[in-house]
Amino acid sequence: MKSFLLFTISVLCFFQIAFSQKKDNTYFTSGGELIFSFADVDYLGASKGTNLRFSPFFNVQTAYNIDMNDNVGFFTGLSIRNVGYILPNYRNPLQPLSNFKKKFRSYNLGLPVGFKVGNLNRVFFFAGYEIELPIHYKEKTFDGGDRINKTSGWFSNRQQLFQHGAFAGFQFPYGLSLKFKYYFSEFHNQDFVDGIGTKPYAGLKANIFYFSLSSFLLRDFKYSTSQPAKSTKAMALNY
Repeated sequence: MKSFLLFTISVLCFFQIAFSQKKDNTYFTSGGELIFSFADVDYLGASKGTNLRFSPFFNVQTAYNIDMNDNVGFFTGLSIRNVGYILPNYRNPLQPLSNFKKKFRSYNLGLPVGFKVGNLNRVFFFAGYEIELPIHYKEKTFDGGDRINKTSGWFSNRQQLFQHGAFAGFQFPYGLSLKFKYYFSEFHNQDFVDGIGTKPYAGLKANIFYFSLSSFLLRDFKYSTSQPAKSTKAMALNY
């Protein structure tokens, strides 16, 4: 965490220098995201497959862009993201013969830091690192096709306090982007103790990864402290 804070402070200082030098090349972009997620799951020492999870909402993001020129730029921003996975064969340690399906998800508030390289007016590559704060957790349990339990809560300690991961992708013409992301942090807090004194996530190691499609909500919006908005940056990043 200390390394991340030092890295973030360094990047923000760099942004401040760049902003003072190139105010006409700073602007905001906003957009939505369609997420298709899986998870790398190790449960009680065995690798488990997961089902594809599609989350079209609620995923919104705003990026603050700094373009050094037409080919290189940097960005930070804020996001709210619906992240989770589906585990089709879950066995409760207290019920050895059980075979349930679990759906896990959380809404996360994210802070990315990244760079972009290419033709910033048309097609470019972008990559970076993002730290996320889980703000709302939900878990559903199904036996066959019937839901038998649901748990949810704000800032739940069923998860790690912070989630973090790396992402990379391509921005295409007309505001469409394709992104891949992998979470280095585990989704669950394996040390969590429930109301009856058990650890429901002990031995459940899950790292989420996903690919997503994004489109601009405000693709032509630019903010500049020195000049009116320019339409030439219409292909700005929607990370």
